Amino acid sequence: MPTAAAPIISSVQKLVLYETRARYFLVGSNNAETKYRVLKIDRTEPKDLVIIDDRHVYTQQEVRELLGRLDLGNRTKMGQKGSSGLFRAVSAFGVVGFVRFLEGYYIVLITKRRKMADIGGHAIYKVEDTNMIYIPNDSVRVTHPDEARYLRIFQNVDLSSNFYFSYSYDLSHSLQYNLTVLRMPLEMLKSEMTQNRQESFDIFEDEGLITQGGSGVFGICSEPYMKYVWNGELLDIIKSTVHRDWLLYIIHGFCGQSKLLIYGRPVYVTLIARRSSKFAGTRFLKRGANCEGDVANEVETEQILCDASVMSFTAGSYSSYVQVRGSVPLYWSQDISTMMPKPPITLDQADPFAHVAALHFDQMFQRFGSPIIILNLVKEREKRKHERILSEELVAAVTYLNQFLPPEHTIVYIPWDMAKYTKSKLCNVLDRLNVIAESVVKKTGFFVNRPDSYCSILRPDEKWNELGGCVIPTGRLQTGILRTNCVDCLDRTNTAQFMVGKCALAYQLYSLGLIDKPNLQFDTDAVRLFEELYEDHGDTLSLQYGGSQLVHRVKTYRKIAPWTQHSKDIMQTLSRYYSNAFSDADRQDSINLFLGVFHPTEGKPHLWELPTDFYLHHKNTMRLLPTRRSYTYWWTPEVIKHLPLPYDEVICAVNLKKLIVKKFHKYEEEIDIHNEFFRPYELSSFDDTFCLAMTSSARDFMPKTVGIDPSPFTVRKPDETGKSVLGNKSNREEAVLQRKTAASAPPPPSEEAVSSSSEDDSGTDREEEGSVSQRSTPVKMTDAGDSAKVTENVVQPMKELYGINLSDGLSEEDFSIYSRTPISAFSQDNIYEVQPPRVDRKSTEIFQAHIQASQGIMQPLGKEDSSMYREYIRNRYL
Repeated sequence: MPTAAAPIISSVQKLVLYETRARYFLVGSNNAETKYRVLKIDRTEPKDLVIIDDRHVYTQQEVRELLGRLDLGNRTKMGQKGSSGLFRAVSAFGVVGFVRFLEGYYIVLITKRRKMADIGGHAIYKVEDTNMIYIPNDSVRVTHPDEARYLRIFQNVDLSSNFYFSYSYDLSHSLQYNLTVLRMPLEMLKSEMTQNRQESFDIFEDEGLITQGGSGVFGICSEPYMKYVWNGELLDIIKSTVHRDWLLYIIHGFCGQSKLLIYGRPVYVTLIARRSSKFAGTRFLKRGANCEGDVANEVETEQILCDASVMSFTAGSYSSYVQVRGSVPLYWSQDISTMMPKPPITLDQADPFAHVAALHFDQMFQRFGSPIIILNLVKEREKRKHERILSEELVAAVTYLNQFLPPEHTIVYIPWDMAKYTKSKLCNVLDRLNVIAESVVKKTGFFVNRPDSYCSILRPDEKWNELGGCVIPTGRLQTGILRTNCVDCLDRTNTAQFMVGKCALAYQLYSLGLIDKPNLQFDTDAVRLFEELYEDHGDTLSLQYGGSQLVHRVKTYRKIAPWTQHSKDIMQTLSRYYSNAFSDADRQDSINLFLGVFHPTEGKPHLWELPTDFYLHHKNTMRLLPTRRSYTYWWTPEVIKHLPLPYDEVICAVNLKKLIVKKFHKYEEEIDIHNEFFRPYELSSFDDTFCLAMTSSARDFMPKTVGIDPSPFTVRKPDETGKSVLGNKSNREEAVLQRKTAASAPPPPSEEAVSSSSEDDSGTDREEEGSVSQRSTPVKMTDAGDSAKVTENVVQPMKELYGINLSDGLSEEDFSIYSRTPISAFSQDNIYEVQPPRVDRKSTEIFQAHIQASQGIMQPLGKEDSSMYREYIRNRYL
């Protein structure tokens, strides 16, 4: 058996900051105060940060001598005993980081901590208090009038509220990741440490490492997962200049631990929530996803179970289960300027190829593997179409992405209208959630660092044999993840995650041999304690994102909440509304400044002067992005190489009478891409490809028998070639269905359209209530929209419908047109004689200015533009 590696424990756990007029000396020691390190920070630089790490490990005696020499050398008069040249400024337990606004740098230190949990002998601490100290000396300080305001905004992020750290345990990774890395073979560790060692001197080389059988026990220190690190930007400036022991990574979220006694055996249940630092913010100001696939309110929740009788990673028994919550990965938002409790949901950008969802799920596949299971709790039936907008778009995105995944690794989509079930008297919400939880845990499995106990072999359980995940000789691994969301990812999501966690807890206890069946009943001490942990977890995350505690709790959905709970729910709702309306903007500015999303710069607009932070969180906003229904592409070589085409073909026009399908990779070299023929054209977005529209309507290229719907992706019956898809339904309802059939996002409907097209049939609701409770398995990849009614129709042959077969190859005549070089925009082989358009110089300049603006090159405003803008402001606002 290879020897397991031990985690590296940071030698800097206690710090003292000493001050002279020219320098700060930060002295750090280990917990036993036997080994010390020293940082020298220059105070004579007004704006630059100069830090010197001598990388030497001092003994206690050596540090005392060093401080004595510094004290003596910095006295005003040599030999004077009454004065001191070295002052003790503050004691601390860690460095949060360094930050600069418009003046010099500040250092942020942790001055108070509180132990919150213990995992395998590794302590997890909560930040209780911090101290922010200005580094430059007053004699070199260059003051700025806006410095104090930036300082207040930065300090508005309360570091004493739910920030956690550990000196030896990597909180940014799951227990499965940490223990899997720790169990790497010793030979691999030796080779990796030889390659990665940057210095010849290491603090652990002279500590007398324990040897077992002639093999040394090597320590490892993995890189944190920066998505869940909140002070990464603050430590970035010193990361390459100081020893890694000084780097203390902090997570934001929740950490709680409770102790269970199961037949006299102590068991620790730990709940850790890691909030993502990417696209972070408050409820209505951060919705959906950014252009990099990071979603708002993304939280990774991990429940860890350990047998406390043996507190050691190598000899103890540990198990964990991970699940995720996060906003719907689409471009959507809600406008809070109307001061409405529930602002309308708006789809900001069309994403017909599910680009942002693909980036998001790609991150999840890389971190968790497959299957990715989506539990969507958004409402599906409403009197006014509100939440259902997100469900329809998410279904379209997942359906599109699953085309490109192997069948065994497709994204599993489970829609369930939790709000509708709650209102029904015939349905039990938690029973239905328990069925979903069982199916989810069976697919993903869970992590345990011990092989299956003999009790599961002697008394096998049916559910245990159906358990998924990955079984290895040393235990089990969780493969895949459950992603739960509603609109806010707060109340409904927390209850659903509790039920899945309760199901996983039963399997975890069973795997450790603590219970005889993987089942847990409500109203037991274990479940009651676990429920309190999850409610504390939900309250904390809800305060951070929504501004209030949970409104609906597990007891609410069990319908056993006391009558006094209703008044509390009303107060929480009012508190959440007040926070969203009046304090969220300030909190968002603080988060943007703390995370380094915004960097104050002299001569540029200040943080409070920005009308929106959209461009801070969407870095590539100058990329080619589609608008709502149709969009214009500029066919330059760079654009052509990155066209988001699912197939290897583009539909182009040879003249005004034909459509030719061209294999792009075959003829790319033979076409003059710079020709004007390939410049501006309006493209209508359909399901899988593009259809070129040379005029205002795409129907001009279609046969006259197509009917009102010219889309080549609309399903038609053979005997209804020239008829409507829906038969006797109204034109308005037909248009709604056509938009559902296409993958492009629909435009925002008017009030009349909303009220007429999305009315709820209460009779249908009552009829379905009885049948809903009979369902026992989650639905996989089913679209709840009305488009399911036409899926049985048969597609008409393409030749009969369009007059030409687009799948056939090019004819000799058409091929000869493309083989000519160069191709003229209006060549003589056209059936009409056409004169090239004449464009005056001013129009050309305006066009070039627009092109440069799309590349970020802005033209200076002239007198005429300035006067026009003043006139507009005067008429619009004054």
